[in-house]
Amino acid sequence: MENLPQSKSELRRDMRSRRRALPETKRRQAAGKIAERLASLPSWRLAQRIAVYLANDGEIDPSIVVNTLRAEGRTPYLPVIQADRSLRFARWEAGEHLGRNRFGIPEPSGDPRPASELDVILLPLVAWDRQGNRLGMGGGFYDRALANAPEVLKVGLAYECQQVSTLPAQSWDVQLDFIVTESTLYNCQGDH
Repeated sequence: MENLPQSKSELRRDMRSRRRALPETKRRQAAGKIAERLASLPSWRLAQRIAVYLANDGEIDPSIVVNTLRAEGRTPYLPVIQADRSLRFARWEAGEHLGRNRFGIPEPSGDPRPASELDVILLPLVAWDRQGNRLGMGGGFYDRALANAPEVLKVGLAYECQQVSTLPAQSWDVQLDFIVTESTLYNCQGDH
């Protein structure tokens, strides 16, 4: 854990570089441990509609989680960016061809639904603190999507090396309920 650099953009750059520098074997091991920790969470085991993401830029890869969900008969959802820049979530069927949005991000073609219709959303992040604050890529897509979905369980997937002592939070920033790392499951908001 370390103190913050001068700006969010500087922190974002430093943390993304740190994340990318992790060896592939360490990333795979971390993803496996995180999948195990998620499975121990009671609210996770009860959830049916779970949003995941496609890993990019050294993010924790949730593909083990996706495979487990499918093996259990649960269908994952992926984020879909709408024309108005809002974020919704569409079912991601096994073997489905994913088209690319205007940012080049793969998305399913199904009917997207709002975050409020999901049970759990797994979020990628660049940096985090134990209060559940998350620094993302800077677009605010998840914060806007989750602003009207307080009942949805919000779980950040991260490496321990992405933790900082504290992140500045704005009124529109949505805090995470849990952060799961290769070492620990952090409960940021009380019992779930």
